[in-house]
Amino acid sequence: MSPRIGIVNYGMGNLRSVEKAIEHIGAVPEISGDPGLLAGTDGLVLPGVGAFPRAMERIRELGLDAMIAERAEAGTPVLGVCLGMQLLFGSSTENGGAEGLGLLEGEVTALEAPGLKLPHIGWAKLSIERDCALTRGIADGSAFYFVHGFAPQPTAEELIATASYGPPFAAIVGRDRVFGAQFHPEKSSAAGLRMLANFSALCAPVAEGAGA
Repeated sequence: MSPRIGIVNYGMGNLRSVEKAIEHIGAVPEISGDPGLLAGTDGLVLPGVGAFPRAMERIRELGLDAMIAERAEAGTPVLGVCLGMQLLFGSSTENGGAEGLGLLEGEVTALEAPGLKLPHIGWAKLSIERDCALTRGIADGSAFYFVHGFAPQPTAEELIATASYGPPFAAIVGRDRVFGAQFHPEKSSAAGLRMLANFSALCAPVAEGAGA
């Protein structure tokens, strides 16, 4: 049974490109802003484009914050993408600051890139700091596509991979079955699809259990 992967729709994300990428790897995407519907999926992808405070405002208005927290607590795989990765953290300094979902520790701060144009837009190579299920089969030095002006400051235990735009920054983070990617895997060619396939594989046992 192909896993059903919920794409969290709170009005701030490139949902169609994520949906097409998930279809491409053989999983079943379900775009929704309904917490009840998303609670029945086998995994969650939290995308995002825009400002952190407004995104959290929308997520709370829709009651999605409690649903995401409950699913993560239950062991459901969760993947935050771009702004969605940042929302997994405790807080951000963007636009005066806001509290996040708090599923990962640390704060999101402005990207430090002295002398370089912000936001950071373009391809950058990953330096994989530790192996995890999300990076299986992805070579160290693989390039991914980034669009961001902020980056989280995770704990050492949560850091999975870095990339550099001037100084290095956190590119993949994770703890337990909660993961975040600062780049857009759906726009990152074969390596991005491989990462999404790895995430889908984490969701597959959930799907199999639901069908048993």
